[in-house]
Amino acid sequence: MNYFSGFCLRGEEKLFDAYRDKSTFCFSGFSYGAIKAFEKVYFSEQRVDKLQLFSPAFFQDKDAKFKKLQTLFFQKDKEAYIENFLKGISYPSDIEMKEFLLVGNTAELNELLEYVWDAKKLEKLIKRGVEIEVYVGENDQIIQPLHVKNFFQNYATIYYIKNVGHILH
Repeated sequence: MNYFSGFCLRGEEKLFDAYRDKSTFCFSGFSYGAIKAFEKVYFSEQRVDKLQLFSPAFFQDKDAKFKKLQTLFFQKDKEAYIENFLKGISYPSDIEMKEFLLVGNTAELNELLEYVWDAKKLEKLIKRGVEIEVYVGENDQIIQPLHVKNFFQNYATIYYIKNVGHILH
């Protein structure tokens, strides 16, 4: 499988069918899964033609206090955190995300919060011939869409989609 799921999710790839390239040589991931897809492609020696990053988890623009509070809230009341998180990723759509729920853990949350997208790695993928596409929703409540757009614009084709949120609906 060339698709990587988001934090606390499994099976949500069908939400991205309108955008996903399902060819053998394309890898894609949503949010936390975008990090996993990127790292898989970067360290892989197999042929990859395209990397699609759907609402990539991008928190390098957040301070340590924000990240610590996220982790503390998750540890203190995981159920409430996940409920709030599912609402946030589905906004502004009315898509019910509970059917895709697979409860994650603190280590995964910390990994996505602390991950730093590396420009040199992106440049190496481009030199290898990997086409990178980044999809981001204008109304995303999880990440700052303009920060994502501005960071990736020199390395990827950006699809900045109006009137949608984190799950691109």
